[in-house]
Amino acid sequence: MMRRWVAGGLIVMSAAAVAWAATAPAPKRAVKDETYAQLELFTDALGIVQTEYVDDAAPQEIIYSAIEGMIGALDRHSQFLRPDEYEEMRVETKGQFGGLGVEIGIKEGLLTVVAPIDGTPADAAGLEPGDRIVKIDGQFTRGISLHDAVQKLRGKPGSRVVLTILREPEDALTDVILTRAIVKIQSVKDARLLDEKIGYVRIAEFQENTAQDLEQALAALEREGMAALVLDLRRNPGGLLDSAVAVAEKFLPKGVKVVFTRGRHEDQNLEFSAQAAQPHLGFPMVVLVDNGSASASEIVAGALQDHKRAILLGVKTFGKGSVQTVIPLKDGSAVRLTTSKYYTPSGRAIHGEGIIPDVVADERDEPAETKPPDVFERLEQREHPEQPVKPKAADRQLRRAIDLLRGIDVYRARQG
Repeated sequence: MMRRWVAGGLIVMSAAAVAWAATAPAPKRAVKDETYAQLELFTDALGIVQTEYVDDAAPQEIIYSAIEGMIGALDRHSQFLRPDEYEEMRVETKGQFGGLGVEIGIKEGLLTVVAPIDGTPADAAGLEPGDRIVKIDGQFTRGISLHDAVQKLRGKPGSRVVLTILREPEDALTDVILTRAIVKIQSVKDARLLDEKIGYVRIAEFQENTAQDLEQALAALEREGMAALVLDLRRNPGGLLDSAVAVAEKFLPKGVKVVFTRGRHEDQNLEFSAQAAQPHLGFPMVVLVDNGSASASEIVAGALQDHKRAILLGVKTFGKGSVQTVIPLKDGSAVRLTTSKYYTPSGRAIHGEGIIPDVVADERDEPAETKPPDVFERLEQREHPEQPVKPKAADRQLRRAIDLLRGIDVYRARQG
């Protein structure tokens, strides 16, 4: 079975699917004369570099750099992976690694926190979705690639890294000192019964056992008399697509569409439907989302919203819904290429759009403002203290969700 990942905020194929991609027949395309002409131009440029450049340049390094430029110019998610980078990506998807426990992305040209992972150094330091990482160990991140940023953030467990964070709308610039650690991700967290038999379950990330762990949590809550559920997907950066579909189908009738993809070729147009035999349909739901809800969590939220199974509450999600297929090359390197995009059951694009909740409720008193991408010019001379990031306010969104479910219960009681 093909398995797709959302790694580092991006949806990619797993190692099993990579093997499939490597053996799958390439689509037939007419090779135009223009392509040959441009390849001849490239060959000429390569020859000039090798014969005229002041230093002797290794052919592999030249070719690697050329491929990096070609793939990187397509979009911000496509990437050429050198052999060591490809191996690192495969290790990353195993669910345990040394680092800070923070999902990052490039948004509006700036290195941005997608979501800190629960129970990690980034979470303990108070990092929040939307925080801009202006510096890493005193070096400005202007123009940094995601791969280079990850390399700088990772390190030996116990070592320290200093992040300079810009938080909006406060416009506060703060140095945060974090100690790297082995990051172990617990997927289903904090399953408990709240007042008036309202259940609460938080999913921190979608992993292989998430659906099974969620089923156990739901069964325990139902035994305690759960009559309504708050499913918390805030600060959930994604994970396995298969897991996201398995979670969504627990709350949907069998056979309904969960998500579908559209790409350039017919074999990239896929559809995923609910297959669960005993979904949990007998209680009202509120799903909490925020700007740290990305990829797989957006798939779940979009499906439950489209099928009117749950009320979404919070703020617009991150908007990561493009599919990157990782295709290995013969020397151990690989190409990660955007091949399709995800859509909710009703046909709404996730990528670049995000999911808009039914009830908009920000944790802050005022909505965050969007800063222009010239932020570095405004900050290069600014002084800033070294102190912990201010923790976020009390959970207003959860309180709103509880009030909403209580209102539904009152309405049903009055209807008899």
